[in-house]
Amino acid sequence: MEMMIETAAVARHEAQRAVQAAGQRARHSANQGEYLTFKLGAEEYGIDILRVQEIRSYEPPTRIANAPPFLKGVVNLRGVIVPIIDLRLKLGCDSAEYNHFTVVIVLNVRNRVVGVVVDSVSDVLELSGEAIRPAPSTNASIDTSYITGIGSVAERMLILMDIEALMGSADMGLMDDPQD
Repeated sequence: MEMMIETAAVARHEAQRAVQAAGQRARHSANQGEYLTFKLGAEEYGIDILRVQEIRSYEPPTRIANAPPFLKGVVNLRGVIVPIIDLRLKLGCDSAEYNHFTVVIVLNVRNRVVGVVVDSVSDVLELSGEAIRPAPSTNASIDTSYITGIGSVAERMLILMDIEALMGSADMGLMDDPQD
């Protein structure tokens, strides 16, 4: 009888370990997919390629009065007025000069078209769940809610971003309702 109880306890323990392992695999595989990678200063970032509508060369936008510094202005993209966000300023990076490598990634976020200025676009990478690590824990004074993980490809480290969460944040003022 004791052996049956012991066997049942071992089985329960193994089942719990299997559930925990499956949960970890599910969290990693939830972030797997294709990412457009780009640079902001010395750091490399990745966003879900499915959010990218197009990549354009940088052209100075029309300024909007009283806009926050990271909102560079708007451009007319085939009849659609598109707000242009400088991610370097939004994320507190050192500002860099606009040059021939500077591009605007045009995104479709919650059925809105938004452009983000980045230093350069690198490539499109397919990342498996094993190549993605959880985002680091930070204290409450640092907002990292838009960071979904850290991708590792050879010697490269990519900061993976939930661009919808970043563009939908209250300080951006671009989205009326987080569920739009």
